[in-house]
Amino acid sequence: MWKNWVGDQACTPANLVQPASVEAVQESVREAARQGRGIRVVGAGHSFGDNVLTSGDLLSLDRLSGLLGVDREAGTVRVAAGTRLRDLNRLLDGHGMALANLGDIDSQSVAGAISTATHGTGRSLGNLATFVEDVELVTADGEVLQASTAGPDVLSAARVSVGALGVVTAYTLRVVPAFALHGVQEPASLEETLGRLDEHVNGNDHFEFFTFPHSSTVLAKRTNRVTDPVPENDGPAPGRLRSYLEGELLENTALDLVCRLGRARPGLIPRLNRLATDLVTPTSRTGVSHEVLVSKRSVRFTETEWALPREACVEALTEMRRLVTARGLDVNFPFEVRFVAGDRDSLLSPAYDRESCYIAAHMYSGMPWQEFFTAVQTVALSYGGRPHWGKRHSLSAAQLAELYPRWDDFQRVRRELDPAGLFANDHVRRIFGA
Repeated sequence: MWKNWVGDQACTPANLVQPASVEAVQESVREAARQGRGIRVVGAGHSFGDNVLTSGDLLSLDRLSGLLGVDREAGTVRVAAGTRLRDLNRLLDGHGMALANLGDIDSQSVAGAISTATHGTGRSLGNLATFVEDVELVTADGEVLQASTAGPDVLSAARVSVGALGVVTAYTLRVVPAFALHGVQEPASLEETLGRLDEHVNGNDHFEFFTFPHSSTVLAKRTNRVTDPVPENDGPAPGRLRSYLEGELLENTALDLVCRLGRARPGLIPRLNRLATDLVTPTSRTGVSHEVLVSKRSVRFTETEWALPREACVEALTEMRRLVTARGLDVNFPFEVRFVAGDRDSLLSPAYDRESCYIAAHMYSGMPWQEFFTAVQTVALSYGGRPHWGKRHSLSAAQLAELYPRWDDFQRVRRELDPAGLFANDHVRRIFGA
């Protein structure tokens, strides 16, 4: 049995296949087609929905890993699709290179993160798929295809494909010279943060904040490039101890204890929200980019996330917070709010053709999430929100078609590359149609 990271999605595939070469991927695809079995691809299992569940073949990319080539003159690298982001960051370090931006965690496979349009924060920075110069994938006929030379719209479709076009085996990614960042986390007033939101977003390379539904304080994070790095984990405490206290004890252990108590005693959740906020103290850190952008997240939860027009952020977030109180929902995890540049490179980018604000809502593992996530989805849709492809949502193909200007172009490419639906499962059939 396969389970995802949270442990709330599981399936028993007919076969778990772990090819170690592109040729082995080709043979696995051809064999699944010969036997009339569907095939889904899995990376690190960090998607929160039923994206990869199958009774057919489940193909793991774990053995397709590593840096396959470096072109310093072009500023690109070629990387195997199963490479974990944390490993790619270290490999790029060794070449004096980096990705221009990253999300909050680095446990995902490169293919899983890119194919679902995973993102970080920064108004001038796009999601990870915007770094893609080319995609190598094995299509339903078992042939290897380079997306950049495969015809109109294929590369634009392959960047964010949710695994519906074929098995991605490698990417060519645009990278930048390695750089250092200085990040500051500190409590702030929710009213002040929302009142000066444009100033915060426009005035920092990266800005995001977390807000518990029953607290008027936020945890704000401002991160900016520096040319003369100060010592890592700068501050009065020794670096290693300070890192443990900030990253593990407060952000994970204390949060987990607060959430466990809230799950057992829901009536305490409003007070626990405020307690969790009160535990936050100002911290700062300077280091190479990926060490500052990425955080360790060991608390288990499930999540829905929506990309909204940036100008809708304040009203939408206010409405989402209000509905928690109005409906008496037991929510003991914060909303997370981030900002992303518009994206015309990927047909299914949630930030397609507009600068976007992402609002993520979470529910602690083991707690009922359906009513809360449905309410958040309703609010998001009222502002033209589009769902993160790796997070929970209940939209159908007909609903999604209304949200994406080039939906029909993606569907045309999907029909061309997988006419019989070899890479479809219930999830793919729901979001793209039969």
